[in-house]
Amino acid sequence: MKNNSNFHSKNKHKSGYDIVALCEAYPDLSSYVFENSFTTKTIDFANPKAVKTLNTALLIKHYGINFWEFPETNLCPPIPGRVDYIHHLSDLFDASKITGDISVLDIGTGASCIYPILGYAEYQWKFTGVDIDKNSSEHAQQIITKNGLTNSISLVHQKDKAFIFKDVLNSSDKFSAAMCNPPFYKSEEEAFNATTRKLQGVKSLKTEVVRNFSGTHNELIYKGGEKAFLHNYLYESSLFKKQCFWFTTLVSKKELVKGMHASLKKLGATEIKTINMGQGNKLSRIVAWTFLTQDEQKKWVHTV
Repeated sequence: MKNNSNFHSKNKHKSGYDIVALCEAYPDLSSYVFENSFTTKTIDFANPKAVKTLNTALLIKHYGINFWEFPETNLCPPIPGRVDYIHHLSDLFDASKITGDISVLDIGTGASCIYPILGYAEYQWKFTGVDIDKNSSEHAQQIITKNGLTNSISLVHQKDKAFIFKDVLNSSDKFSAAMCNPPFYKSEEEAFNATTRKLQGVKSLKTEVVRNFSGTHNELIYKGGEKAFLHNYLYESSLFKKQCFWFTTLVSKKELVKGMHASLKKLGATEIKTINMGQGNKLSRIVAWTFLTQDEQKKWVHTV
């Protein structure tokens, strides 16, 4: 991987991968490594197993995660992009003077449990992960348990896919932030077409179109797509205004941001931020908002 200046300055992967060191940390990676035409050691990024093995090696070498197993059908998140969200969230906390015991609500944790394990590894934050898929949560729990993180990461099952916070948050819950990587597609067809376009830019050893990041229906698809999910998230956040200092989400489509800002102002958000963020070769963004007044923010910082 080439140097990527789009990544956060604290991102350990902004200068690329040391494939040799990663193979030493996780020898299973060696079988997927080859030299390209520039005599650079790399892997076939169109091969799902190679991508998952690379990300496992990154977790072992850089984040102290020694067990990271989940079904091939589940989403395999790219570590550099995911940890970037964590670092930008840390900047948000610093700007708001939120210190001490930081707790984060991760919406849609998935089988990989990726944001909680990265957030704990980098900053020792505590996490509550939420998911509607019991099977995914079972695999996430196995990752938590086998890495000795049961005191820092807990999981909650959301029983109704129509809701995000209802029956998950209560009036006594207090989180420094909620974070979310929403499902991007409104149908299997849209997800497939996006994969086809993506793989056109990757020199694949295969001709068959396969998602190199995998992903189940619940992880990738939401009725109405990303826009519908986000506006549901915005509305529900307004019903739990005092439970999170910051509500945040990744937004893949830049054109959605303006409408989100307008909706949040109508819902009573007191502060809205758009944080531009590198995601490998593409640009993404985080939208963050709070409903707390300045006085409530100051009180929060001194009491939580």
